Amino acid sequence: MKISKVKLLGVVLAAMLLMVAAVGCADSGTENGDTEQTETLEGNITIAGSTSVQPLSEELASAFMEQNQGVEINVAGGGSGAGIKAAQEGTADIGASSRELKEEEKGLNETVIAKDGIAIVIHPDNAVEGLTLEETQKIFAGEITDWKDVGGEGGAINVFTREEGSGTRDAFEEIVMGDAKISAKAGVQNSTGAVRTAVSGDVNGIGYISLGSLDESVTALKIDDVEATNETIQDGTYKVARPFLYLTKEEPEGVVKAFIDFVLSAEGQEIVADGFIPVK
Repeated sequence: MKISKVKLLGVVLAAMLLMVAAVGCADSGTENGDTEQTETLEGNITIAGSTSVQPLSEELASAFMEQNQGVEINVAGGGSGAGIKAAQEGTADIGASSRELKEEEKGLNETVIAKDGIAIVIHPDNAVEGLTLEETQKIFAGEITDWKDVGGEGGAINVFTREEGSGTRDAFEEIVMGDAKISAKAGVQNSTGAVRTAVSGDVNGIGYISLGSLDESVTALKIDDVEATNETIQDGTYKVARPFLYLTKEEPEGVVKAFIDFVLSAEGQEIVADGFIPVK
């Protein structure tokens, strides 16, 4: 049987098209494979330090791991001092601090991931609405010891503070206390949550916690007639505020860099904004 030249040409063209399509698919698959390999992250990250930063780190880590199934992030507390030391010694990939670094701690790679206010908190049944910065200092120094001296009902003031090495305590001492010392009679608590719990269970109690950890169990006082809010911290009118830092021993790279980039992205900063003040 004879095959016309037209039919033969059609068969040849069809075969050529199939070959081009096959090569195209192969190239496309290779390219897609390379892209997927580039975008697929794997590895472990350890974050340790400030208990004020810890809940935020846990939320950010959860969102990042959801998008990157090959990454595992472990978040631990211990206080800002411990976080700074962990970053210096390389025992954690990221150290978390809720205060500025002291001169002798400089040399680490610092990334500000958020800003936070320190709320001065009392029991909800306490009638006092606000204090001056000076009154706050004198209460925590043990110079003012009765609520009636600051406009409240009579009753001995029970002071609660954080432990030595806490970033919240360091920031509070720097901003509020100045050269004064926190009273040795103050009840020492080892986390933001513990201070909140202590104050919420004591009608005469007073303490300080991260603004992001504020809930209905305690009441935040106005300081110098200014409420502690994201807006007043952002515009600088509320003075008791500090940064949240991520610290690395060297310039971050690999999966650690990818996580920090996520934290500073629009999506990460949206998570930050749910309780804290974004920096981007």
